[in-house]
Amino acid sequence: MLDKNTLFFVLLVFIPISIAAHFLEWGETLVFITAALAIVPLAAFMGTATEEIAVVLGPNLGGLLNATFGNATELILAFIALKEGLLDVVKATIAGSIIGNLLLVMGFAMLLGGLRFKEQTFQPIAARMNASSMNLAVIAILLPTAVEYTSSGIGEKILQQLSVAVAVVLIAVYGLTLLFSMKTHSYLYDVGVAELEPESAKETPETIEELRSGINIWFWIGVLLAVTIGVAVESELLVESLEVATSELGLTELFTGVIFLPIIGNAAEHATAVTVAMKDKMDLSMSVAVGSSLQIALFVAPVLVIAGWAIGQPMDLDFNPFELVAVAVAVLTANSISSDGTSNWLEGTLLLATYTVLGLAFYFHPV
Repeated sequence: MLDKNTLFFVLLVFIPISIAAHFLEWGETLVFITAALAIVPLAAFMGTATEEIAVVLGPNLGGLLNATFGNATELILAFIALKEGLLDVVKATIAGSIIGNLLLVMGFAMLLGGLRFKEQTFQPIAARMNASSMNLAVIAILLPTAVEYTSSGIGEKILQQLSVAVAVVLIAVYGLTLLFSMKTHSYLYDVGVAELEPESAKETPETIEELRSGINIWFWIGVLLAVTIGVAVESELLVESLEVATSELGLTELFTGVIFLPIIGNAAEHATAVTVAMKDKMDLSMSVAVGSSLQIALFVAPVLVIAGWAIGQPMDLDFNPFELVAVAVAVLTANSISSDGTSNWLEGTLLLATYTVLGLAFYFHPV
């Protein structure tokens, strides 16, 4: 049977194919599809390299590294789209990443985990804290849009200034959530972290030290640099071919940004969350799914706003109203289902059904 890692190695073949398709002009659609498939294994190996380096650095620096690089693929892809002036695609990708993690990833994790185990549990306190943070993120990205729609003649410059100010607040909140989860209240998240460690590493400090000494940190730093460059190259190919390819495939940029691109960028995390859920490790699965959404909302989106301001692209938090409705629906549904600290297959099905309905709505949305 083809396991997850073997599949990722097989998908690496699309890297040379996408580059050849670009330089030999085999068609924008082929470049788009092969570049998208090439990003999947690169994102997976970026995550693996980050985790290996984090083990050597220890819990504090390692946790910060994981938090920083957790959504590096989406950040690189979105930044290249931002540089090319595809602001609507960038905003759609941000909204789609939040929706996908909360509904698609969490839904599959609860469904497949629930089919194997009748009922699974996770930390309800951590779930409620994450829910509060997501509520803040939704309010923060809703307000600039609300200001734009309730004010007559507000200038683009003022809207961007408001968005930059909100972005600074969100990044500050993100820093505080890291302090909360890794320092002052780390015990609430210890269950999920413990699941990452091999059995041998849980026995004594000596075995943990042996595990760290067995990791070649320079090799993994090299891997991290190589795959980061690879993601940047493939993202460039993807973005350059996006407009023509989506037109030929009959897709709107809104649907591509909200549904297609987040699935590509998050495929490795999706696989991880579902795999650990099927091993009855729902704490870790929830941490991956919800943590990724929080990072997109509190870190990636604000960084892109500030980056757009720095490079002269008018990136702001004035989203398509329908995108905001979809994000609010995703957050409300996920929060209501996860608040009790238990999950089953039916709750997973409800999340997937919500994602499917939203996906259909985006597919038929004319904008």
